[in-house]
Amino acid sequence: MGQYRLQRLDDQLRDEISTLIMRGQVKDPRVNTFLSINRVEVTKDLSYAKVFVSSFLPDGDLKRGVAGLNAAAGFIQREIAQKLRIRQFPKLTFVVDAGMKEGFNMVQKLNELERERKENAENNG
Repeated sequence: MGQYRLQRLDDQLRDEISTLIMRGQVKDPRVNTFLSINRVEVTKDLSYAKVFVSSFLPDGDLKRGVAGLNAAAGFIQREIAQKLRIRQFPKLTFVVDAGMKEGFNMVQKLNELERERKENAENNG
């Protein structure tokens, strides 16, 4: 499958999984609407898809949410396979993506350092 078509499938899967979560169709109590699907990576042979999940929830809640998504993977695959017409639907695996939270924390630290620098400049200036 061409790179463009794989990228389009990645985007479609991300959108469909996000929609299922936001509508509350995944009935597992560990899965809540604060989970965010950052990206999906489908293998070239369409046999597997790795779904990266993040949230600003505490790490324990995020891990429980990902466990809930992995438990509901069969339901999610079936729901999306009915909408998307592809010959072979990939097996979904959900993983924690801490990049968004780490990036947010880094921006917070940089803002704090900038504020301290300005305060020091005002006090010394």
